[in-house]
Amino acid sequence: MDFKTTTDTLSEVYRDSIAIRAEVFIEEQHVDPSLEIDELEDQTLHIVGYENSTPICTARLLKKDDSSIKVQRVAVLSSSRKAGIGRQLMKHIEAIAKNQLDGSRLILDSQDHAIPFYEKEGYSVEGNGFLDAGIPHHFMQKKI
Repeated sequence: MDFKTTTDTLSEVYRDSIAIRAEVFIEEQHVDPSLEIDELEDQTLHIVGYENSTPICTARLLKKDDSSIKVQRVAVLSSSRKAGIGRQLMKHIEAIAKNQLDGSRLILDSQDHAIPFYEKEGYSVEGNGFLDAGIPHHFMQKKI
């Protein structure tokens, strides 16, 4: 898989990211578009994974402080799930966070159904659950 990154919200990579997010979060999970596309779009690093030039997964990273990088909007198209794509994406995210953003800790708000996936990637649940866009979530973190 080839990964591309951008901070440019006018780029093709960003448009690919938004298309994946729209399919996964807005169409599949019925998240309100006004919640999905937010004020942080131009402050985050957008990552898109391509298989044979076709965009199939995405995430975005937000540097919270000197050590913490927040992983957001992790999405894999339904046709590419259960094939290890999410694991490849998370490994790429970790490399970017450590080597390009100088992070030592990854944090994220996981949808509850995805907690086992993140636990396999070394994340641990911290604190009580909460609702985000009407979907149950938990805060998770991983030292890198």
